[in-house]
Amino acid sequence: MKVGLVLPLAEYPWGQPSYGEIRELALRAEDSGFDSLWVFDHLLFREAGGPTEGIWESWTVLTAIAEATDRIELGTLVLCTAFRNPAVLAKMAVTLDEVSRGRLVLGLGSGWHAPEFEAFGIPFDHRVDRFEEALQIIVALLRTGRADFAGRHHRLHDGELRPRGVRPGGPPVLVGAHGPRMTALAARYADLWNACWFGSPEGSVGTLDRVRETCLRERRDPKALGITLGVNVRVDPEEGPPADPGQEAPPDADILTGSPQDVAHGLRAYAALGVDHLILNLNPHHRDAQRRLAAALRLYRAASPSTTGEVNA
Repeated sequence: MKVGLVLPLAEYPWGQPSYGEIRELALRAEDSGFDSLWVFDHLLFREAGGPTEGIWESWTVLTAIAEATDRIELGTLVLCTAFRNPAVLAKMAVTLDEVSRGRLVLGLGSGWHAPEFEAFGIPFDHRVDRFEEALQIIVALLRTGRADFAGRHHRLHDGELRPRGVRPGGPPVLVGAHGPRMTALAARYADLWNACWFGSPEGSVGTLDRVRETCLRERRDPKALGITLGVNVRVDPEEGPPADPGQEAPPDADILTGSPQDVAHGLRAYAALGVDHLILNLNPHHRDAQRRLAAALRLYRAASPSTTGEVNA
């Protein structure tokens, strides 16, 4: 099982990270043997009656990280197709895949946070309809280099991707999906499926069963769809009080937590459930917290004879 890490881009309670800090965390993650780095795609966070929280634009940051790193995979969790023209997005994807030498995982979703749509003048209605059309355009362009499409929300005439980039079929497409319709679209069009956020492995069993059942209904072998999960995680010091008191996830949030040994045990449990790629959202995320998570990764890898990353520190 691959193990990836979400990079912090937003105004979290412990502070807004600069690009320099994000870059340092990315390089440390690569050196520590993580398989992938992921970024959230948002424009802002704004709850009713509360202050606005900002976030760096994901694609710009991911492009810079592609040049800064060498081995580690790079993914979007997930890119909101409503924020960008789908044909242009496909063009962006093959370009970044070229820059990264074939390390991009193109995660796509419909978006969910209405205030950011309103604040930036982006239609929020018919989100899944719009997403389905965008997904068809993106997949066709990536896999064949050409696309024609006439839908209710998108039109494309004689679209063509040139040059094609480092991979003839383009980067793998991941669809983030919770509901039945989005999960069906993932089974129909995507290379990988994702759902989040989980904590204890037992909490994901029902969701994993449903996506495999959806594959069968869509006449797709469940083994042909890569299974990825997003997991909230906090790693406590091996000795002393729990990590970062007051900076934990909300009390009702599901989170994989404990010592490095406890977290490594949780990773092994997810692998036993048939998860192909686990994407960890560290709470909170700073240098010391990431160092503790890297220790858990080493313990997980030490008990797993087949590994994908080189563990250096």
